This record gives sequence, structure tokens and C-alpha cells, in this order.
Amino acid sequence: MAASAAQPQDSLREVLAKSVLDSKQPLVEVQVYTASRVPALQLPRTAAEWRTYASELRRRVLDEVVFRGEARQWRDAPLRVEWLETIRGGSDYEIRKLRVEALPGFWVAGLLYRPLALRGKVPAILNVNGHEKDGKSTPYIQERCIHLARSGVLALNLEWLGKGQMSAPGYEHTRMPQIDLTGASGVAVFYLAMRRGLDVLESLPETDRTRIGVTGLSGGGWQTIFLSSLDERVALANPVAGYSSFVTRAQWPDLDLGDAEQAPSDLAAIADYTHLTALLAPRWFQIANNAKDSCCFRADYALGPLVATGEAAYRLLGAPSHFRYHVNYGNGHNYDADNREAFYLLVRDAFYGGKDFPVKEKPLESPVRSAEELSVELPAGNLDLHSLALRLAEGLPRVPKLAPGEMRKRLRALARVPDYSVDARPAGDTSAAGVAVRYWQLKMGGAWTVPAVELAPANARASAIVLADEGRAAAAARIAPLLQAGTRVLALDPFYVGESKIAARDWLFAIQIASLGERPLGVQTAQVLAAARWLRREHPGRVSLLALGPRTSLAALVAGAVEEGALDGLETEGAFASLKDVLARDLTVDRAPELFCFGLLESFDVPQLKALAGAGAR
Repeated sequence: MAASAAQPQDSLREVLAKSVLDSKQPLVEVQVYTASRVPALQLPRTAAEWRTYASELRRRVLDEVVFRGEARQWRDAPLRVEWLETIRGGSDYEIRKLRVEALPGFWVAGLLYRPLALRGKVPAILNVNGHEKDGKSTPYIQERCIHLARSGVLALNLEWLGKGQMSAPGYEHTRMPQIDLTGASGVAVFYLAMRRGLDVLESLPETDRTRIGVTGLSGGGWQTIFLSSLDERVALANPVAGYSSFVTRAQWPDLDLGDAEQAPSDLAAIADYTHLTALLAPRWFQIANNAKDSCCFRADYALGPLVATGEAAYRLLGAPSHFRYHVNYGNGHNYDADNREAFYLLVRDAFYGGKDFPVKEKPLESPVRSAEELSVELPAGNLDLHSLALRLAEGLPRVPKLAPGEMRKRLRALARVPDYSVDARPAGDTSAAGVAVRYWQLKMGGAWTVPAVELAPANARASAIVLADEGRAAAAARIAPLLQAGTRVLALDPFYVGESKIAARDWLFAIQIASLGERPLGVQTAQVLAAARWLRREHPGRVSLLALGPRTSLAALVAGAVEEGALDGLETEGAFASLKDVLARDLTVDRAPELFCFGLLESFDVPQLKALAGAGAR
């Protein structure tokens, strides 16, 4: 088997491809791992204690999740809004086009539905959109905004990144972690885009600042809970089919895991969405979900934990009547008439004392408008998520002048590399052409089972761990000459690679691990290092590492760099020359989530990793 003439590579590939794990094992393990690490909300005993706790929780989410790196400067930028064309809507409202600068150089399109007959200060509602491909021209969104304006409410509708007229590839949400790689917070772009909407409404002379609300469906529901929980200017919030607990998301991966912005790095280490629900108390709040939702956040499983938490928080603060939930029994993922009427009822009770606000929509005087009619011109060269990441990467890394030991500590902290022990469990053995083949389940950290295949020629003089982006079977051509040279090979599939790849919506679990305060790259690195230590104990002597492909090569380089002496040799094939290649190639988190380790490029690039890994790294 060691020589290609004795054992063809397809036979070696067959040996390597044999399953070591149950097909459901990677999914179940990551479900348990993520769900069990979500912090539970423990309500304080008194309202005063809760207010202190809630204030500190908001501060931590904003400082430790949203406004990191350059995002701290974006937060303090002055409001810039440019008013453009006004369209006469009907006999009682108009539509004013605007663009607002979310952060310097990054403009978002919007529409203000404005009553023609304004008397005094009036309520204002920020209408945030979800994944509707037509964005602000979506009929039901227009209908809701028109009804609000005709009923005397200022209704602002902002386009969402990646949708409507902002549907260019650079705005797609899977590019948000490109910003994270540079050490700035990508979720800050989303947060500021919504927060500027509140700024616009607050700046209008007609707005009653005590009566500002937010609502939206799906991704708009996520925007509603995220913004409203953290910004106390919001007096009323109504998310529709937009969020669930991180625990629920892990249990319903086919439906609820959500996009990158919904699980930003480190959020779940501080607060679950149950915490964010409680942060609305005692303000007016209604959660709406659909019983027959075909997309996500279905009422039967999503509502329970949120309602239990919300009711407890509102009782503690003496405002149980301000918390509501609504279940819609229409078809699919919708914010149709029933959901809208429940929202209007909330507006009536919260902002109008329970009267003098119409809950039923009147027939439209004319059809809703087309995307072309509602299009808002954006400045030439407007930044998007990708171009912003490229700009932020200029001049990186900023390499600190530290001793190698301190640099290793910094790298371990950035990649969040844990220290795993190994419980090695045999999973079968065979032999072929003089090479012993043993299958292993390497239990690590009490949570992960890493599949491995050990191939040992007679009188092996050294050992090598082999990784491959496409899984261990794809490494057959490179393993064969190692065996022929008398090297024992441990072919390993660490987290998210080969047999360890998660079966359902895999990358979304990877970003949830990052949200829990860990890093997929750190998990991979720790698994490789643990395997190396175990292999050296079992077979004393040299242990080297070969990684094939840019993704496993990054984990290999971090492993060699972060733990001095762990490896006696390190070779990579197809590795990135620079982490900036990740941005230059416009790679996205759904294709390679471990590459987007928050802040890694800010302090380290491939040359620095190689230098720390030692002279043997190539």
C-alpha cells in the first residue's frame, strides 16, 4: 500500500473515505455544543436591580459587540441626510425620497411617507425591511406605510442592505464578516443603518419624540428587536417572524439560524435574544409570529421562550399590559392584513390611548408604486460591505513590537484557541499491503468527536498529520509518498472539514460558535494541536503537519504559530500568501467561515504566522 505500484491511489482513497462517525454526529454535537453554551437570563429580584443590570447589558452589547475597532468612530459621525424628490401619494399623504449616511461614505436609500394634514407633534414609525427581494417597493410594505401616513403618522422606510435597489453583490450579508476580519465590527454597519433612521425621525420638527416605534418582518423583525432593545428612544416595537432564542435556533437549524448579522461575533457570549426581549421592558412591545410559517421563526416553537422571558420582565417592572404576542394563522411568512391590524391595534393603544386610530386599512386611492418610481439615487462610489472591508484592510496588519511569547499569547486570544485533551477510541482496523490501518474517534474537550485514520507502514520512523480542505480522502495522492518513505500518517478531519462537516446549514452553526465567543478557526487549531500531542505520546518521535488547501493551511499555520514546539515540521500547499487574499478574492462566510476570525488581520498576516511557526514552516 505504501508504494503506488503495490496499492493504487484509488484503493488508498477508499480506505481514507470509510466513515468513522455516524452521519448525524457532527450536527448533533454542534447543536448540543452551541445550545448548551447560551447564557440564561436570571432576572434580578427588584425593578431597581433590573434597571442597573439592563443598562450594563446594553453597554456591553454596544461596546463589546457592535462598536469595535473603527466602528467606534462611525458611531460618533454627525447625521447626514439629503432630501430629494417629493411624490404626491394620494389626497392625504406624500412620499419624500431621501438618502442617509449610515457611516462615512456608506449611504442608504429611504422613503418618508408623510401626512399632508399635520397637526402638532405626531408619532413616527421606522419601517425596516427583511429579505423581500423588491425591498421598499414591496406592496405590503407600501400598504403599511401608506396606512400609517393616512392615519397621521410619519412612516420612514429604509432600504435594507442586499435587497431592493441595494441588491448588488457587495451588499450581500455573507460579506459582513469580511469587515470582522479587519478588526472592525461588521454588524455596526447594519446597526448604524437602522439607527440613522431613528436619527432622521427624531430630527423632524413634527415628530413626537416620546412616540417613536419600529416594526418589520423577517430580517426586519431582527432589525426591530436588535435596534429597539439597545436604543431606548424606541417607545414601541413590533417584530414579525424575525427572531428566536439562540437555543431555539440550534434546535431548529433548517429554519432559524439566520444570517451573519443575526449572530455577530461574541453577542451570544453576552446576551441571548431572550435578554434582548427583556430589555424592551417596560416599553410597548408585541412579538408576532406565524403559525404556518414556511420560512422561519414559526410560532409553535419560537414564541414560548420569548414570551416567558418577556412576561416575567414586564411583571417585574409593573407593566404587564405593555407586553403582547400575536399569532397569525394565515399562510406562510407574512406581514399581511391580520398581522398589520394587530400592529395598528398596538399603535392605537400605545400612542393614542386606545382610541382615534384606525385599525382597518382603507382601500388605496391608486395602485402601489413600482420600484422605478420609488428608486432613490445613491452617490457614485457608494461603499458596500466588500469595498469597506478592502478599505479597512489597507495598512494591515499593524504588527506590535512584542516578544515571540507575547505574540503567541495575542494570537491565542484572537483565535480563541482552547486546550483540548484527547480520549482516543478505536473505531476499527484493517491492513493492506503491509500498512496497518486503524480508525479513531478522537473525543476532544468533552464535546467534539474528530474522525481520524492512522496509516502505519512497518518500522515507521516519524509521524505526520495530514489535513485537506476537501477532506482526508482527497489527500490520498500526497499521503502515498509519505507512507512509502516510512512515515506514519494520521489523516484528520477537524471541525467543518470532510467527515466533520455539518450536514444542515453548516456555516450558520460556525458563525454561531463565533457568536458564543469562540472561533471556528480556534476550534480547528485546538483539535489539530490536541491530535499532535496525542500522536507524540502514542508514538514518540517527530510529528509534522501537512495541510492541503487555503482553509486548512490557515489552521495549520495558526497551530504552528500559537504553540511553540508542538510540531517538528509544517508544510502547506495552496495556502494564502496573505489574509488580504480572502478579501481580494471576495470570499464569503458561507464558503469558508473559519477564515473570518474577528480581528486576525489587524495583528497578524501569513508572514507573521510563518515567522512564529518557525524556520520549518513553508
